[in-house]
Formats: sequence, C-alpha cells, structure tokens
Amino acid sequence: MKKRPIRIALTGPIGNREKAIAALNKLGFVETTDSLPWREAFPELTDEQLPGISLKGARVKEGITQKQLAEMTGIRQHHISEMENQSARSAKRMRSNSPRLWASITRCSSKH
Repeated sequence: MKKRPIRIALTGPIGNREKAIAALNKLGFVETTDSLPWREAFPELTDEQLPGISLKGARVKEGITQKQLAEMTGIRQHHISEMENQSARSAKRMRSNSPRLWASITRCSSKH
C-alpha cells in the first residue's frame, strides 16, 4: 500500500537549516517549494500599492473588519479604507499611523 505524502513546515535557527534538510533527506523527505516571489505572482502591482494591499491582507488574514481595526487603533474606518485603496491622501496617513495599525494586527494574530 502506497502511503500519501505529507507536507511539513518548520521554524528554527537559520544556522541549522542545512543540517535539518540533511536529516530530513535521510528520512525520505525532499525539499519542495510552491511559492513565488510576490513580484512574479503579481507583476501588475506597483510599489505604491504594496502598503495598502499588505494592510488589507493582514487584516483579512486575522479575520477582522475595517470597523474592528478602527476601534482597535482609534483610526477612523474611512481612513483605513482610504489606506487600503491607496487614495492620494492615504500615503501620509499610512506613514503616520503605521505603528498603531501593525501593532493592533499583531496583537490580533497572537490571540489566535
């Protein structure tokens, strides 16, 4: 009977990466990757769009709405929407509010 392969992900010291790969290879594991650099996956995106897309992606990943993020940060929901959608005014707002936004999303992540 053929066994189904499994996928594993590991986190550890970078200095031990090669040792870990060698040990797993001896057990029959092979290194694979199914990820692409983001620029290859989304060539149409510009550097200017990245902060807003990153903000929305992090928010959605954590399962929180713009309204919830607004309540957590004290930043108006309308402003969060502008930042995610890259309005011209939002670049300055994104820079000034960045620490509060990421800290709130990070706190959400640590609760999961």
